[in-house]
Amino acid sequence: MSKVCAICGKTKGNGGCITRKGLAIKAGGIGMHVVKNVKRKFEVNLQNVKINEGGTIKTVKMCAACIRTGNYVKA
Repeated sequence: MSKVCAICGKTKGNGGCITRKGLAIKAGGIGMHVVKNVKRKFEVNLQNVKINEGGTIKTVKMCAACIRTGNYVKA
Protein backbone atom coordinates (compact mmCIF):
# COMPACT_ATOMS: atom_id res chain seq x y z
CA MET A 1 0.00 0.00 0.00
CA SER A 2 1.15 3.52 -0.67
CA LYS A 3 1.92 6.10 1.99
CA VAL A 4 -1.29 8.10 1.57
CA CYS A 5 -4.01 8.86 4.13
CA ALA A 6 -7.33 7.24 3.15
CA ILE A 7 -9.40 10.13 4.53
CA CYS A 8 -7.63 13.38 3.63
CA GLY A 9 -5.13 12.16 1.01
CA LYS A 10 -2.11 13.54 2.83
CA THR A 11 1.24 12.42 1.38
CA LYS A 12 4.88 13.07 2.17
CA GLY A 13 6.21 16.61 1.88
CA ASN A 14 9.51 18.09 0.82
CA GLY A 15 11.71 20.36 2.85
CA GLY A 16 15.24 21.02 3.90
CA CYS A 17 17.60 21.05 6.85
CA ILE A 18 19.49 24.36 6.83
CA THR A 19 22.84 24.44 8.62
CA ARG A 20 23.97 27.89 9.81
CA LYS A 21 27.31 29.03 11.21
CA GLY A 22 28.42 32.21 12.89
CA LEU A 23 27.53 34.50 15.75
CA ALA A 24 24.22 36.35 15.73
CA ILE A 25 24.27 40.11 15.14
CA LYS A 26 22.61 40.89 18.48
CA ALA A 27 25.31 38.79 20.17
CA GLY A 28 28.07 40.92 18.62
CA GLY A 29 28.79 38.89 15.49
CA ILE A 30 28.29 39.56 11.79
CA GLY A 31 25.26 37.30 11.50
CA MET A 32 24.38 33.70 10.82
CA HIS A 33 25.44 32.43 7.40
CA VAL A 34 24.00 29.42 5.59
CA VAL A 35 26.66 26.73 5.21
CA LYS A 36 24.63 23.81 3.88
CA ASN A 37 21.07 23.11 2.75
CA VAL A 38 20.24 19.39 2.70
CA LYS A 39 17.00 18.35 1.03
CA ARG A 40 14.84 15.84 2.91
CA LYS A 41 11.34 14.39 2.99
CA PHE A 42 8.76 14.63 5.77
CA GLU A 43 6.88 11.33 6.05
CA VAL A 44 3.22 11.13 7.08
CA ASN A 45 2.37 9.60 10.48
CA LEU A 46 0.15 6.78 9.16
CA GLN A 47 -1.56 4.21 11.38
CA ASN A 48 -3.59 1.12 10.45
CA VAL A 49 -7.15 1.60 11.71
CA LYS A 50 -10.20 -0.69 11.37
CA ILE A 51 -13.27 1.35 10.48
CA ASN A 52 -16.91 0.49 9.81
CA GLU A 53 -17.83 1.85 6.38
CA GLY A 54 -21.37 1.12 5.19
CA GLY A 55 -21.70 -2.02 7.30
CA THR A 56 -18.37 -3.48 6.16
CA ILE A 57 -15.21 -3.52 8.24
CA LYS A 58 -12.16 -2.21 6.42
CA THR A 59 -8.56 -1.69 7.48
CA VAL A 60 -7.30 1.64 6.16
CA LYS A 61 -4.24 3.79 6.69
CA MET A 62 -5.09 7.07 8.37
CA CYS A 63 -2.85 9.93 9.44
CA ALA A 64 -2.74 10.89 13.11
CA ALA A 65 -4.55 14.18 12.43
CA CYS A 66 -7.57 12.36 10.94
CA ILE A 67 -7.62 9.86 13.83
CA ARG A 68 -7.81 12.76 16.32
CA THR A 69 -10.82 14.30 14.55
CA GLY A 70 -12.96 11.19 15.13
CA ASN A 71 -14.99 11.61 11.90
CA TYR A 72 -15.25 7.84 11.43
CA VAL A 73 -16.84 4.82 13.13
CA LYS A 74 -14.28 2.49 14.69
CA ALA A 75 -14.83 -1.24 14.24
